[in-house]
Amino acid sequence: MQLDFNFIMYALKELSKVIPFTLFLAFTPIILGFVIGLIVAFIRMSDLKIIKACANFYVSFYRGTPVIMHIFIIYFGFTNLAQEVLNVSLNGIPLYVFVLIALTLNAGAFLSEIIRSGILSVSKGQIEAAQSIGMTMSQTFRRIIFPQAIVAAIPNLTNICTAFLHATSIAFLISVTEITGTANIIAASNLKFLEAFIAAAVIYWVISILIEVLSAKIEKKVTKHIRSGVVQNT
Repeated sequence: MQLDFNFIMYALKELSKVIPFTLFLAFTPIILGFVIGLIVAFIRMSDLKIIKACANFYVSFYRGTPVIMHIFIIYFGFTNLAQEVLNVSLNGIPLYVFVLIALTLNAGAFLSEIIRSGILSVSKGQIEAAQSIGMTMSQTFRRIIFPQAIVAAIPNLTNICTAFLHATSIAFLISVTEITGTANIIAASNLKFLEAFIAAAVIYWVISILIEVLSAKIEKKVTKHIRSGVVQNT
């Protein structure tokens, strides 16, 4: 079997058109999930037993089950609930919305653990020193805890970004045409699936490399910013 390199180039051109949409599917849940994760992280470090138990269950469930299950549960669950309980059809809602909801909840669970471990990595001595010079808890968190927690979490955040980029590939199972879905459509026209998916793999690989490079630059810059004392003196 001989590869059709002309078709690979054609596929790359066509797949490049859906890169912005794929990035939207990958990074919107991370941004929204960061807010959820921050809230859940604080709940899990609190003494609120009932709410803490619910937060622990949420994290355990989403970290312990496949992303594809979350998408199917959200898609079929919301659809059936709307039809049977509310007598409302969700046919007008774009399918990618269900993917965004599922991935956001998934991101919230993983990010809560990353944020929590980042916060716990800050020594109690620094917190006590900040409070001893008159800083409020809010100031201590903003100037001392949060910046260092973010630096500690950057490698894990990079992994999350790459993982969610790859996770968008299963969205085509509910007919969302991101990179993998588009590659499948392109290949179906002349059965050149190998060439189409090679092109898709190249795009995923290049984007993943760019994420790692950007992450390294951000980590270096933020670390330098903190060591210079700017955070403490803000």
